[in-house]
Amino acid sequence: MLKKIAITVLLLVLFLVAASAIIGWRYPMAVFNWANRRSLRNTGFAEQKVATQIGTQTIFAKGSGAPVVFLHGAGDNAGTWAKVADFITARNRVILVDFAGHGESEPKNDSPLSLGTVLQGLEDVVQSQTGNERVILVGNSLGGWMAMLYSEKHPDRVERIVLVDGGAIRGERPDLVQFPTTREEARKLFDSVIDPGSPRPADFVLDDIVRLSKNGPIGRLAKAGLPDMESYLLDGKLQGFSTPTDLLWGESDKLVPVTYARRLESQLSASRLTTLPRCGHVPQQECPKAFSDALKKILAQPAPTSKPTAEPVAKRAPKGTTT
Repeated sequence: MLKKIAITVLLLVLFLVAASAIIGWRYPMAVFNWANRRSLRNTGFAEQKVATQIGTQTIFAKGSGAPVVFLHGAGDNAGTWAKVADFITARNRVILVDFAGHGESEPKNDSPLSLGTVLQGLEDVVQSQTGNERVILVGNSLGGWMAMLYSEKHPDRVERIVLVDGGAIRGERPDLVQFPTTREEARKLFDSVIDPGSPRPADFVLDDIVRLSKNGPIGRLAKAGLPDMESYLLDGKLQGFSTPTDLLWGESDKLVPVTYARRLESQLSASRLTTLPRCGHVPQQECPKAFSDALKKILAQPAPTSKPTAEPVAKRAPKGTTT
């Protein structure tokens, strides 16, 4: 009898292992996301559901103190911060957001996903979780874009922002297909967002990225159309952008390169650029220790202050005269 039970258990284990291998091969990104979100739970982050105007939004939260809100990139989810978010929970309440249509946040259908919907969900989440407290926003890629849009709309609600390889001005690499439809396009895109020394994904991972680009959140953002995205750009509108801004950038990012960060820095009145060697577009995943160390240093420093404006030449007193 015991032998039969042992054989049954062994067969069940083998079946589960085989099933897991098949799922991992067919849906590697889902397995990757599941592992990240499980890691968040294991480190004490509590998953919460927040009712908003655009449907239930999912967040992970931990800690107490001044709120720091982490915002992920397009097609990503709150789990992207699993390796880096815990280090500040001793002194801050850390809130990790699943953007609308991403992770477990609604709307979950396959309809077009406007940036306005994403922004509305963020506004409602921040309001419900922080009340009248001022927040620090840390945003990667699309998350940086949303951080700037939120700060422009609610400058009195934001203490400072940290843009991680993302912002709200026009990009510099239109030649890179950000919604890949083939394995080769996915490979080219992937090569643009990681350091040359980092491991490359297997073909079956690239195939899953193509599938998600068609049917996942990235595909839904694409369905909303280029005019929708362009209506939320802030090119030529940053003169009055007053929120202190740190830019934390992977030097190996070719999708949104450091030249983009410098261009953004030059347009912002209170900004400071920090770069990460051998890191790409998503440094919190590719080089978590370097990212954590840099972010910890940034948050320990006073926020950037407005840059001095040079006195116009015509108003300068001639040498040798007094005023």
